[in-house]
Amino acid sequence: MAIVVIAFIMLGCEEEDQETLVVYNWGDYIDQELLRQFEEEENVRVIYQEYATNEDLYVKLSSSLEAIDVIIPSDYMLSRLIKEGLVQKIDMNNIPNLQDINTDFMNQSCDPTGEYGVPYLWQTLGIIYNSAKFPEGINKWADLWNPKYEKEIVLYNAQRDVLTVALSKLGYSINTSNIDELKEAEEELLKQKEINYAYLGDEIKDVLVNEDANIGMVYSGDAGVIMSQNPNYKYVIPEEGSNMAIDFMAIPKTAKNKPLAEKFINFMTRTDVALNNTRFIMYNSPIDKVREMLPEEITNYGLYPTEEEMKRLTIYDDMSEYNAVYNKIWTEITSGM
Repeated sequence: MAIVVIAFIMLGCEEEDQETLVVYNWGDYIDQELLRQFEEEENVRVIYQEYATNEDLYVKLSSSLEAIDVIIPSDYMLSRLIKEGLVQKIDMNNIPNLQDINTDFMNQSCDPTGEYGVPYLWQTLGIIYNSAKFPEGINKWADLWNPKYEKEIVLYNAQRDVLTVALSKLGYSINTSNIDELKEAEEELLKQKEINYAYLGDEIKDVLVNEDANIGMVYSGDAGVIMSQNPNYKYVIPEEGSNMAIDFMAIPKTAKNKPLAEKFINFMTRTDVALNNTRFIMYNSPIDKVREMLPEEITNYGLYPTEEEMKRLTIYDDMSEYNAVYNKIWTEITSGM
């Protein structure tokens, strides 16, 4: 997922009366050939922009009147956007491909009525490690505190995910609002920081592929990309448990072209399109047909958790009520970086 911010225009036929669709998405989170395909099929122009975090998306929507037609928030951020009236209901009659999405991903607590978001992709947060260098295996978050791995470890530069590592290690809920537990997690992360190589964004993939560091906290899609480029790596869901994230396609209140936005959402849930997208970016599809059609080299990466592993996964709750606490902790952890 994105840790850089860029914007560019997908160029198709530029007739004066041509419809325009503005899509705002994470970086590295779509096969951009599909944007061109949509332009050609619908004879429209797509303006595509990228953001780094859910929080960046929130700032954009809450502080700007800029017209954006489609966004891809994660579960907990979709919940917040619904509560604050920053997204609008989707006419699901215009999304006939919704019938192919596994119902387990619908009507989640972030969107209990299933009216505001259509599942896009999902993923797990886990550990990837170089098995050639560390044949003993790394199966616990607690291993990331082992001094033998000093300067071999990279973590995302992402507040919520990094806190998840420490909270899970301590046996606490990754959705805790308990100040004492959060403070304890902060203390653990300050210790871990001493042996950490870096907190990184999208470049985390290159650092691991090139073996500048050999252990990483990554989402499963990034793990798939890394393993496809360096077969020494293995991906595991830690024994202490972790986060499972579902990202949704949604339509902001500021959208100027809701009908075209719904066409795009339906296009992205079409089996052939979703398959190409999943093969390209490696994140998990909520469409069973797509999973069945994935090539063996992808299914062998172990990106789709087993039934037992699923029991150890938790979806993030919206914790925006505690933003001041989370932000203070994150500032203290990252100060001096």
